[in-house]
Amino acid sequence: MSAYQVIARKWRPQTFADVVGQDHVVRTLRNAIARGRIAHAYLFVGPRGTGKTSLARIFAKALNCTGGPKADFDPADPACQAIADGTFLDVIEIDGASNNGVEQVRDLRETAQYVPAQGKFKVYIIDEVHMLSAAAFNALLKTLEEPPPHVKFVFATTDPQKVLPTIISRCQRFDLKPIASALIVERLKKICADEKIAATEGALACIARMADGGMRDAQSILDQMISFCGGEIAEPDVLDVYGLVAADKIAALAAALAAGDHRQLIAIVDDCDASGRDLVRLLGDVQAHVRAALLDAIAQGGKSATLGVPSAGTGPATSLTTEQLTRMLDALREGEAAVKTGLTEKINLEIALLKAVEASRSRAIDSLIKELTALADETPAATARPGEGEKKN
Repeated sequence: MSAYQVIARKWRPQTFADVVGQDHVVRTLRNAIARGRIAHAYLFVGPRGTGKTSLARIFAKALNCTGGPKADFDPADPACQAIADGTFLDVIEIDGASNNGVEQVRDLRETAQYVPAQGKFKVYIIDEVHMLSAAAFNALLKTLEEPPPHVKFVFATTDPQKVLPTIISRCQRFDLKPIASALIVERLKKICADEKIAATEGALACIARMADGGMRDAQSILDQMISFCGGEIAEPDVLDVYGLVAADKIAALAAALAAGDHRQLIAIVDDCDASGRDLVRLLGDVQAHVRAALLDAIAQGGKSATLGVPSAGTGPATSLTTEQLTRMLDALREGEAAVKTGLTEKINLEIALLKAVEASRSRAIDSLIKELTALADETPAATARPGEGEKKN
C-alpha cells in the first residue's frame, strides 16, 4: 500500500502551465528561457503558499530538462522527475532558517565551483533567505555577483525587508501576489472532481476566504474538511469547523452598519458569539464589505448603496457617501487591534462597530465649511431698499 500524500503535495504545480494566479512571473520566466536571457540570480517575494518554491523548482526543471533549457518541458522526463523527487544532484534546496550561518555559505561557495554532475546548470534554491545572518549574506555577495556560468541562484522570501539591499540589487526580483479567491475556487473544483469529492460552491468559497490568497492553505483546509466530512462537503460544515460567519449574515451586519441600527448590530454579534464564531475574522469580513462599497462609491461618483443592501435583497437600501464610508472603514481598522488582543473580543467588537456607525454619521469641519461657502455664493445679494442712499429733499 502506497503512503498517503496530502493534497498540497499531490497537487503541487509541476509545470509553468500548472501555476495559478502568477501569470506575470510565468510569462517573464518563459520569455527569458526562450530568448536565452537567463539571469544568474532571482528573488521570489510573496506571502506564504503563493508558489515561490514551486516556481523555483519548475524553473530548475526548465533549465536542466533533456534538450533544455526550454519552458515547455515534459514533466515525465527523468531529469524533471528527479528534481520533483529531490534526488537530482545539481538542484540543491537549502532552508535559510536552519542553514543560516557563514560556514554553510562558505561550503556553498566551494561546491558551486564544481561543474554540474547530471544537468547543464547547478541551481541553488534558498528558501526563507531573509533568515540568513549578516555574515552569511556578506559571504554570499562575491559569488552572487560573479558566479560561475553553470550556477543559478533562486531565493524565496516572505520578508524582503530583512534581505540586504546589496543582495536584492544583484537579483531579478519577482513579487508574487495573493491568489484571487475565484482562481482558488476553480482549482479546488478541479481537485474535488479528481478526488471524487462532492463540495458545494458555498463550501469552496468559504475555504478560499479562509486561505487569504494562499493556494497551499486552501488545499490544506480542503484536506482537513475531507477528513471531517468524508465525500460530501457543504458550507455549514466549513463554517462550523473554522468558526466562520455565513456570507448572508455578514451582509446583514454591513446593512445594519449602514442604517445605523444599533439593536441589529448587537443582536448579530450576540448570535455569532453564542454559536462560537471567530469574531476577529468577522471584523475582517465586515471591513472587506465596507471597502467594496467604498470602491463602488468612488466608481459611481461619490455615493454607493451597496453596503445597505443585505444579500437576500430585503430592506431599504441606505446610500452612503465616499466620506462616510472612509470614516466607517477607518473606525473599523482602529478597532481591529483591540478585538485581536483585548481580553473580551465580543465587547471590543461591539464598540468597534458602534464607533464605526457614529464615525459615518459625523462630518468633517472642512467639508461643512465648503458646503456653507457654496450656499452663500449661490444666494443672491440682498437688493437695496427703495430710496436708500438717496438724498432727501
